[in-house]
Amino acid sequence: MTPPTPTARRARPPSSRGRPAGAAPPPRGPPRRPRPPRLVIVGIVLTALNLRPAITSLGALLEEVRTGLGMSGSVAGLLTSVPPLCFALFGVMAPRLARRFGPAAVVCAGMVAIAAGLLIRPYAGGTAGFVAASALALMGIAVSNVLMPVIVKRWFPDRVGSMTGLYSMALALGTSCAAAVTVPMTEALSGGWRTGLTVWALLAAAAVVPWLPLLRDRDARSAENPRGASRSVRGGGGASGSSRGSGGASGSGREAAPVLRITRSRTAWALAVFFGLQATAAYITMGWMAQIFRDAGVPAGTAGLLLALTMVMGVPLAFVIPRLATRLPHQGPIVVVLGVCGLLGYGGLHLAPAQGAWAWALLIGISNCSFPLALTMVGMRARTGAGVVQLSAFAQSTGYLISIPGPLLVGVLYQHSGGWGLPLALMAALMLPQIAAGVLAGRDRLVEDEAAR
Repeated sequence: MTPPTPTARRARPPSSRGRPAGAAPPPRGPPRRPRPPRLVIVGIVLTALNLRPAITSLGALLEEVRTGLGMSGSVAGLLTSVPPLCFALFGVMAPRLARRFGPAAVVCAGMVAIAAGLLIRPYAGGTAGFVAASALALMGIAVSNVLMPVIVKRWFPDRVGSMTGLYSMALALGTSCAAAVTVPMTEALSGGWRTGLTVWALLAAAAVVPWLPLLRDRDARSAENPRGASRSVRGGGGASGSSRGSGGASGSGREAAPVLRITRSRTAWALAVFFGLQATAAYITMGWMAQIFRDAGVPAGTAGLLLALTMVMGVPLAFVIPRLATRLPHQGPIVVVLGVCGLLGYGGLHLAPAQGAWAWALLIGISNCSFPLALTMVGMRARTGAGVVQLSAFAQSTGYLISIPGPLLVGVLYQHSGGWGLPLALMAALMLPQIAAGVLAGRDRLVEDEAAR
C-alpha cells in the first residue's frame, strides 16, 4: 500500500485520529438556532401597539361616553380604575396559561379578546355592559403584556435589548397615537363616539394574524425555561424591565435558591409603594387628563394631542433613565427630579390649565417616566436572578393593588366638588409619598440581606 500523500494527510480531519471505524463524527460546535421568522417581529410590534389604545382612546372621548351612557363622575372614576384591577387579577393567570398552551397561543388569544372587547363595548347597551366589555379587552392586554417578554426571550435570546427597545417604542407609539388620533378620526368618520372607539378593534384584529402560523410550531409554544420565565414576568408590565426579568428567569430556574421572605425587606415595601403610586398617577393621567383640559376650554382634538404628548415622552426617556440610574449609586436624585416635575405640572393645571397646557403636559409626561425607573430599581435591589424574580412579582403585584383606588377617588372628588381643584390637590399630595418611597427604594440595599435579618 502506498503511503498517503501529504495532501491526503492534510485532508484527513484531525478529529478522526483514534476514532473507531464507523463512529459518527463529533459535532463541530453548538447547533445553530433557527433564524426567527419575520412574522415574530411583526407580531411583537403589532401586539405592543395594542396594549394601551383601549385605555387612552377612552380617555380622549370620556365626556362623550359619560353623556351617551348617562354615567356619573363616580362611575367614570370606577371605569378608569378597571385597568390596574384587571392587570393585577388577570396578569397572574398568564404564566399558568402559557405553561399549558404556549406563550404564542395565549398572546394570540389575548389579541382576540382585545378585538372582541373593543368591538362589543360601545354597543353593549349600558354602563354595566360597557365595563364588562372593557374588562374583556383589558384581560387580553394583561396576559399579553405579561407574556411578551417571554416571547422576546424565546425567539431573540441574543437580541433581548434591541427587541425590547423596539417593543417599548411600539407600546409608547400605540399609547400616544390612540390619544392623538381618536377625536379627529371620530369627527372624520361622523359616527359618534361609538365609531371612534370601535375602530381600534381593527388594529387588534390585525395583530391576531401574525401569531396564527406560529401556533402550529411546537417550538413557539414553549418558552426557553417556562417555569422560570413565567415567574419572572408575573409583575413585568413594562418593556424596560422585560430584558431584566427574562434574563434573570433562566438563571432562576437553575439556581434552586430558597424563597426569600420578601415582606421582611423595607426596600421591597418601599419599591412596592413607589411602583403603586407612580401607577396611580399614570392611570389618572390616561383616564382624566384630556377631560381636565377640555373642562378648561381646550378643544377636544387639542386635548387629545396634549395627552399624546404626555404619553410619547416615554419613548426617549425609557432609554435614558435606566442607563442613568445604573450609573448612580443612589437613584434618589432621579426620583426627586421626576417628582418635582409632577408637582409643577399639577400646580400648573390648577392655576392656568389652558394658558400653559403644553408645558404642563410635558412636565407630567416626564414625571410619568417613573415607571422605567421603578423597573430598573427592581433589577438593582436584588443580588441573584431568583431575588429579582421575587422582588419584581411582589413590587408590581402589590403596586397595582395600591393603584386601584386612585382614579376612582379622583372621579368621586370631581363629581362632588364640581371642579378639578380637589382632584389636582390629591394628585399633588400623592406625589409626596411617591418621592419619599422612591428615595428609600433608591438606596444601595439588597433585599436578600434585609430579608435574612
